[in-house]
Amino acid sequence: ANKVTGVKGHGTISSPNEVTVNKEDGSTETINTRNILIASGSEVTPFPGITINEENIVSSTGALSLKQVPKKMIVIGAGVIGLELGSVWQRLGAEVTAVEFLGHVGGMGIDAEVSKNFQRSLTKQGFKFLLNTKVTGAKENGGTITVSVEGAKDGKKQDLECDVLLVAIGRRPFTKNLGLENVGLKTDDRGRVEVNDRYQTSVPSIFAIGDVIQGPMLAHKAEDEGIICVEGIAGGPVHLDYNCIPSVVYTHPEVAWVGQTEEQLKEKKIAYKIGKFPFAANSRAKTNNDQEGFVKAISDKETDRLLGVHIIGPNAGEMIAEATLALEYGASCEDIARVCHPHPTLSEAFREANLAAYCGKPINSI
Repeated sequence: ANKVTGVKGHGTISSPNEVTVNKEDGSTETINTRNILIASGSEVTPFPGITINEENIVSSTGALSLKQVPKKMIVIGAGVIGLELGSVWQRLGAEVTAVEFLGHVGGMGIDAEVSKNFQRSLTKQGFKFLLNTKVTGAKENGGTITVSVEGAKDGKKQDLECDVLLVAIGRRPFTKNLGLENVGLKTDDRGRVEVNDRYQTSVPSIFAIGDVIQGPMLAHKAEDEGIICVEGIAGGPVHLDYNCIPSVVYTHPEVAWVGQTEEQLKEKKIAYKIGKFPFAANSRAKTNNDQEGFVKAISDKETDRLLGVHIIGPNAGEMIAEATLALEYGASCEDIARVCHPHPTLSEAFREANLAAYCGKPINSI
């Protein structure tokens, strides 16, 4: 339906209008084209001095195919990937400890209040954390891996033991062996391809989107960029509001957010209001016996315009879509509060949080 012809193999840019494909059967095909779109994604960021074998020292890929539940797992990194995969193995019976250089969990962009509640919730489940701590090395001996760590502030050193080590320190753009050098395309210090606001590189016929360019490494961000980029090549408008790209952490409880955090607004010296509503007061959450967490709406103090939404709790990833739509269209908290939401649903908590931000009087709160 979309008139796409697929060619299986490894593609290399051989000229501004030519891609050479080394096919799976060993043959080579040269494709002449008017435009080229680089969408090669990302790969696991390696940890210096630690070799991943995808058996007992694993990346996010190997963590999905372990042959048995580890007795002890150490996760390097308490960001999104580390928490998602670590929490899965923790619920399956492993004793999991995450070592994180930063002083909070959830990675960059998460609201500080949500992060604290997130850590508290995972800790209650048995997930252990060593924050403000850096990993200095790891050695394997007879099936046991000894991980050396050091306090980022006090310099205190200690050794931890595990039978599986998960390296989850993020991802990096996959731009090697693409032939960028054949057309004079350079990458920045983080390996990203530089583009303009139309996703066009320094070579006019070559474009790039997704994990290989600046911005959050999210599949839905890349999808939108791809669609908008191609529409732009066809002569259409090109615009994507990166403030309206939602993020989700697929754990239990789920965490999701879109827009700005309190910390970002304070840094910009923007006066704001907050409205919060707990799932403990939501009928559907109580019916499902899944009442942990809350919805937090942040609005401009003067105009009431929605600036950010942060959710921790059941179906946070589904609920953030409504918040993203509201943010994209410049809705105020009053606008959202005056929209009828079906009862009983979790979405009512979003309405109540906006009602709290607008006038400080959510309906289902004493």
